[in-house]
Amino acid sequence: MSGATPRKVMLDAVVDHALEFGIADQSLRTIAEAVGTSHRMLIHHFGSKEGLFVEVIREVEQRQRVVLAGLQADPGGDPFEIGLRFWNHLCDPFLAPQERLFFEVYGQALQGRSWAVPLLDGVVDEWIGHLGTWLADARGQSEASARVDARLMLAVTRGLLLDLLATGDRAGVDAAMARCAELLSAATDAPAEARR
Repeated sequence: MSGATPRKVMLDAVVDHALEFGIADQSLRTIAEAVGTSHRMLIHHFGSKEGLFVEVIREVEQRQRVVLAGLQADPGGDPFEIGLRFWNHLCDPFLAPQERLFFEVYGQALQGRSWAVPLLDGVVDEWIGHLGTWLADARGQSEASARVDARLMLAVTRGLLLDLLATGDRAGVDAAMARCAELLSAATDAPAEARR
């Protein structure tokens, strides 16, 4: 990883550790030891354990957008079939610890906890921008219509991930996601004038 800053190298190591073992219940010292640094260096780069959590979540969200972009690279791929493949990726039990941390910190941000509030910057808009542009290009939707569908897709995805974490009902959430994709696909197959 030439050219990466020490902070980025450290963040990547913490993210990898978080994905494998989870970090929500670990002390800063335990996390530091696991990634080969000191808790003081983590504090230097991230301010606090909570600040580290926010940065871990941001990095994982970015990695997920990269995964989605890889799936989207199929020029003839149907957006909703690609979306279902991405959904299957998100449901991998390997990601569950990070998804729990995401919802925990997201909830703290919504409560106005000063350390968590920075997570709100871009947590919705970055996904809507990415998905909206893709849908507009892939489906020939107006930008406004594509952004509405992107917001719906994001909300359904996060809601069903929360459902999966709470219930473990993979068949149920998969069926709900398939229904959402079906409904959105039918809606975007409507004549262009009806979508504007």
